[in-house]
Amino acid sequence: MNSRQKVIVITGAASGIGKLLALKFDASGDIVFALDIDELGLGRLREESGGRVHGVLCDLSSKTSISEAFRKVLSRCDHIDVLVNNAGIVHGIFFQDQSQAQIEQTFAINAISHFYTIQEVLPSMTKRNQGHIVTVASAGGFIGAPQLSAYSSSKFAAVGTLESLRGELRAAGVNIKTTLVAPFFIRTGMFDGVRTRFPFLLPILKPEYVAERIFKAIVRKRARVIMPWFVYTVFPMRLLPPAWFDVIADFFGINSVMTHFTGRKKD
Repeated sequence: MNSRQKVIVITGAASGIGKLLALKFDASGDIVFALDIDELGLGRLREESGGRVHGVLCDLSSKTSISEAFRKVLSRCDHIDVLVNNAGIVHGIFFQDQSQAQIEQTFAINAISHFYTIQEVLPSMTKRNQGHIVTVASAGGFIGAPQLSAYSSSKFAAVGTLESLRGELRAAGVNIKTTLVAPFFIRTGMFDGVRTRFPFLLPILKPEYVAERIFKAIVRKRARVIMPWFVYTVFPMRLLPPAWFDVIADFFGINSVMTHFTGRKKD
């Protein structure tokens, strides 16, 4: 490992945005560890990278599995420069139809896993006084929608987790950077079937575009990436009375975006 190489850990990297990010960091000469429960997907990623990306089998819903995965990473390198909490799941069903297992799995992967992965890297980053923690959340972490109650609330939690961490790091004067990523829906298969009423304002994003934006944000150490720009309008909307807020969300199709949701097809 040379002095310019960075050690990157990306969760949920066997497919989608995580996979694209893994390949981008690998192409830039960094050492990449891809954590995922999808063993076949990790194998395909390793092949595509010419054997350079290290796949580490990990169940992000299990603290024990997370700890074991990081032990494997740190057995190959002595530190981690960048942690990207990218893994996420969605069930896309109505509130009353969600099972206990579905609710708990959504929170375990989308939010609770972040506590455990960050706790794995934070002591070393603090000791070295450098590092970078990235949370890939969602525009759904700023506004809820029908059929997204567990998903949105878990993403709200992920946003709050990173925001609180950032405050602690600033108060302690520790030079660890954080980046919050909040995209609208992405064409990765995870949200197949979703529709947008005004695609020129809220387009379903291309994975390659999103991965490139995230990659550049990490390299440039940007604190926040929200895409598309129209998502920023959620913040002033929250100052309105709830009835007005709901009417605006209806008009822009937020409350009907999941009506035709099918989700990723199983292999």
